[in-house]
Amino acid sequence: MKQVFSLSEKAWSGSPVQFAWQKTLGTFLALTGGDNAVKIFDRHGQKRNEISLPGNCVAMDWDKDGDTLAIIADKSSAIFLWDANTNKTSQVDSGMRDAMSFLLWSRVGTLLAVGTSKGNLLIYNRQTSRKIPVLGKHTKRITCGCWSTENLLALGGEDKIITISNQEGDTIRQTSVSSDPSDMQFSVMKTDERVSTRESTVSVVVGKKTLFLFNLNDPDNPIDLTFQQAYGSIVSYRWYGDGYIMIGFSRGCLVVISTHIREIGQEIFQAHNHKDNLSSIAISQSLNKAASCGDNCIKIHDLSDLREMYAIISLDDENKGVDKLAWTDDGQLLAVSSRIGSLHVFLTKLPILGDACNTRIAYLTSLLEVTIANHVERELPVTVSVEVEPSFVAIGVYHLAVGMNNRAWFYALGENNVKKLKDVEYLGTVASMHLNSDYAAALFEGKVQLHMTGVINYFHIEDWQYVNEYRHSVSVRKVFPDPNGTRLAFIDDKSDGFVYCPVNDRLYEIPDFSPNIKGILWEHWPMDKGVFVAFDDDKAYTYVFYKDAIQGSKIILAGGTEVPFSHKPLLLYNGELTCQTPSGKTNNMYLSTHRFLGNLKDLGPNELTQMLTQTLTLKRFSEAWELCRLLNDQSGWNELGKACLYHMEVDFAIRVYRTFGNAGMVMSLEQIKGIEEHNLLAGHLAMFTGDFNLAQDWYLASSCPVAALEMRKDLQHWDSALQLAKRLAPDQIPFLSKEYAMQLEFTGDYSNALLHYEKGITGNNKYQDHDEACLAGVAQMSIRVGDIRRGVNQAIKHPSRLLKRDCGAILENMKQFSEAAQLYEKGQYYDKAASVYIRCKNWAKVGELLPHVSSPKIHLQYAKAKEADGRYNEAVIAYEHAKQWDSVIRLYLDHLNNPEKAVNIVRETQSLDGAKMVARFFLQLGDYGSAIQFLVMSKCNNEAFTLAQQHNKMEIYADIISSESATNEDYQSIALYFEEEKKHFQAGKFFLLCGQYGRALKHFMKSPGTEDNLAIEMAIETVGRAKDEALTNQLIDYLMGESDGMPKDAKYLFHLYMALKQYKEAARTAIIIAREEQCSGNYRNAHDVLFSMYSELKTQKIKIPSEMATNLMILHSYMLAKTHIKHGDHMKGARMLIRVANNISKFPSHVVQILTSVVIECHRAGLKNSAFSFAAMLMRPEYRNKIDLKYKKKIEAVVRHPSTTAIEEPTTACPYCAFQLPECELLCPSCKNNLPYCIATGRHMVQDDWTVCPHCDFPALYSEFKNMLETENTCPMCSERIDIAHLKKINDCTQYLTPENGDQ
Repeated sequence: MKQVFSLSEKAWSGSPVQFAWQKTLGTFLALTGGDNAVKIFDRHGQKRNEISLPGNCVAMDWDKDGDTLAIIADKSSAIFLWDANTNKTSQVDSGMRDAMSFLLWSRVGTLLAVGTSKGNLLIYNRQTSRKIPVLGKHTKRITCGCWSTENLLALGGEDKIITISNQEGDTIRQTSVSSDPSDMQFSVMKTDERVSTRESTVSVVVGKKTLFLFNLNDPDNPIDLTFQQAYGSIVSYRWYGDGYIMIGFSRGCLVVISTHIREIGQEIFQAHNHKDNLSSIAISQSLNKAASCGDNCIKIHDLSDLREMYAIISLDDENKGVDKLAWTDDGQLLAVSSRIGSLHVFLTKLPILGDACNTRIAYLTSLLEVTIANHVERELPVTVSVEVEPSFVAIGVYHLAVGMNNRAWFYALGENNVKKLKDVEYLGTVASMHLNSDYAAALFEGKVQLHMTGVINYFHIEDWQYVNEYRHSVSVRKVFPDPNGTRLAFIDDKSDGFVYCPVNDRLYEIPDFSPNIKGILWEHWPMDKGVFVAFDDDKAYTYVFYKDAIQGSKIILAGGTEVPFSHKPLLLYNGELTCQTPSGKTNNMYLSTHRFLGNLKDLGPNELTQMLTQTLTLKRFSEAWELCRLLNDQSGWNELGKACLYHMEVDFAIRVYRTFGNAGMVMSLEQIKGIEEHNLLAGHLAMFTGDFNLAQDWYLASSCPVAALEMRKDLQHWDSALQLAKRLAPDQIPFLSKEYAMQLEFTGDYSNALLHYEKGITGNNKYQDHDEACLAGVAQMSIRVGDIRRGVNQAIKHPSRLLKRDCGAILENMKQFSEAAQLYEKGQYYDKAASVYIRCKNWAKVGELLPHVSSPKIHLQYAKAKEADGRYNEAVIAYEHAKQWDSVIRLYLDHLNNPEKAVNIVRETQSLDGAKMVARFFLQLGDYGSAIQFLVMSKCNNEAFTLAQQHNKMEIYADIISSESATNEDYQSIALYFEEEKKHFQAGKFFLLCGQYGRALKHFMKSPGTEDNLAIEMAIETVGRAKDEALTNQLIDYLMGESDGMPKDAKYLFHLYMALKQYKEAARTAIIIAREEQCSGNYRNAHDVLFSMYSELKTQKIKIPSEMATNLMILHSYMLAKTHIKHGDHMKGARMLIRVANNISKFPSHVVQILTSVVIECHRAGLKNSAFSFAAMLMRPEYRNKIDLKYKKKIEAVVRHPSTTAIEEPTTACPYCAFQLPECELLCPSCKNNLPYCIATGRHMVQDDWTVCPHCDFPALYSEFKNMLETENTCPMCSERIDIAHLKKINDCTQYLTPENGDQ
């Protein structure tokens, strides 16, 4: 609250002053103290007059219009009257002899009531100057009173009587009270049913403690309201609203009560407003505010919400406290007096006057002060003091104008100061004024130089001529041009709003336009053209003018924003509304439609989606882009893309669609972005948005109307396309007719389809394919509509096979079988033709077509017909073509007496039913074995078993069933049969098959021995499957001879360990077996046993015993020696035999023969030294006599004539460390590794000549192995056949080089 002025004079000091605001206008303030004078001040604190009195002022009051101030004083019987219009004072003699004590003007007329200290009354009519003296109205001093709106006068006096009198002074009601009355007021009590609004209740404070309510309609039942003693005495009270009373108490409390009879006595509101005391309260109905004063402050409440404190005014200098306060009727000024004789006036409501030019605003900040500000460009505010309290303000680029009535003052706006230019008087009261850089336009009495009521003229000032004129249907009330002047919003006398564009002379109605709209503001932000707000007292409505939209120019309502109470919008810039407040300040607020301009980081997806909708409505695509990026949602990008298309923002739309990967739309937009013609571009964009009717309208209005036809063709809207083609492209009618006919055919409208197919025929050889398609359509539609002859003839003439098939299908569905079959046959659809001929029972035709028929179904039908005729040979052939093998078998057995053929077919086809028929046939012949075989084949195992049992053919049944997939029950029944027959091997075999391992093992061990000992092998397999320790031990005891005293061959124990996957025990057993075989001279057997065990251990990734590896190597070297000697390679043979001879103890059966071979081969290979050493060994006594006579002399000669020459063995690199060592040496002296050996030569491996056997994975020298395979095609280690093409050289042999390979 701004303080306007303060008044203080020495004559008043030390005692309170009386004051009274001029009623209605509030222009003057009457003030009196202890100086025998009443001073008149204006609302700005300037003294206008002083009225001298013979004594101190007793009372003063303004009449209802504020024209006359009445004053009574001590020591005078005169009434002083001051005229506010003439500024003159007059006197009226009251004629009363006693001192006057009370004065009050009527609220509705020109009556003045004056009371005296002795209880007399004078009623003076100012208009007629009539005086009505009423003596003895009261017996003592009249102290208080009030007028009602019906001109009833209530008075109270020290005689404790309240009288109600009419305007003639006659008493019509009277009542007594318990104490001195004061502060009397007329009002209306709150009731359930308001009969009338007449003021029928008199309220009065009695004895400063109670509030007395006297109802004139119910005088016998007055209401006396008492309050808590803690509140203190009643200082003041005021009626307001619907029968509410606000009461101020001396101890600082403010209480509101209701006068409704049911609520009387209840406090609606209570607040302790002031700490020590409360001295006065005041209510302003125009402001809807209440004020209380006490201590040294004023507190103001809003009547709509008393709990909320609207304002607090502190008067720090008034240490003695404040006294009385009062508002002007318009609520603009609040005066408060102090206890020491000073008075302060505060501005509580300022006239909301303001104007804007571009982003600069001018607004009233005090009664005589205008502030100019530019918040957008951050200019410092400039304050201008003006001479009068203005009723209008106008701001231009360089000037400010203020004025009232018919006068205006102009100021020049400099950079640092404001200079007054001149004042201008007009011929009438100025209603509105606007400025530009050079000119001022004032509206008065409906006239302006550039504007007349009902007509809008665009006047070009530079050329001084009219640019445009628009005549509206009714009078135009207000106009609001946009900042560029290219659009104009206006409100007419019907309170409807419109936007007028002078460029194209188009008018657009503003939708949902409130009739209470006070004004319109256009957006001044240069990037947001077309946005404006229309505002009333409560809301600002945001509108957007869409100029370039594919649906045409239009205005839409974007949303509404609540405007705070008494705020007047002055400027709209980038969604921010600058409003002038009642307190003379500005308040900036964002429109609810522009919430996206705030901080977006902490918002959820729902709020972001709502903001995205706002940005799209306002065409704020850059902000929409940021929101889509935050949302990261496909639907958001899609909405943005659609909005860009809607507003014809092609480049931005391309950017959007490229961002979320809609390549098709990007390519389409790239093709049209260079189009400059508005209508054609709008047509394309409308098509992209799916509004095809709108697109067609735009296309037809463009320079390329045929685009509408192309669009309808692409959409397959053939009906619309045909209509367009008649006007735009008649040559396309045949082609469109064909497409439309196809669509009609699909929907079942055959007659219209036929019509359009006929229209589609061009008769031009250039379009032969098109014409053929139309003729085909004619054929099909003719059949559909019943013209079968025409349709069939057309189809037969037509070259298309497919047409014949389709027409045949239509005829077949219409049960026109002969014509359908004819067309199928003509079209070479023999299966379909034969099928239809069968439905006609035309077997002769079927027989003709049968060689061309592939359908088994047709062959089957034909076969059944021939079988019924007894023509079995033809029936059999047809059944075979139909793949009906059961029927073929049946005919061969029953009618053609050819069982061999039937049996062959059963074996080939594995037919169950056929097998049953053959089984029955053999059963009739007594061939039980064959019958059993075919019963099993037909899954009739029980019958087969019974037959085998009856005819002692169980062995046959068992052989057959064991090769088939039978059930455990089948196997068990066979096993039990053989068990009874004491056929242990067969019983054991079938117990094994049905999983009864214990019984199977028992029978295998009981089975008599055979040469191949198959029973023992089966026993081993049984234990291997059972994985039962007891059964294993039982079999081991049997093999060791514990049960029958006859040990079995060790190989069976080896097989057992292998079956049980006990590889370590199997390995030990294998070594023993191999040793026995070696001792017996069976080297190949020993080699195979060791190799198989070696391979199994390698597969199971189990460490290979070194003894096994060494024995295998020596045995393999012996095998290789024989191979090399056979091929005449004596050096390799000799080297291998030397290795064997060095381990001769492992070959006890053939020591002499092996040593003899070593000597001979070494001699042949030129290894004289080695030949001599092994010949000397042969000459030992134990071997000498065993030498073959053939070689004895030769060996003796070697011993007698020794040769010390020796061929050096070639060296090759160790595969581990590359150390050079003899090629047949298998232990590297450098790295101490056992070296892998070549299975083809026996030499150690080298890295650069490495391969492996594809079967056993043993290494070999690639070159040597390849040479060997050219003569022999088996692996020397595993004896498997090897194709030389499968042999691959290995460049990286690291995986084969594991240290200590020989021990693995």
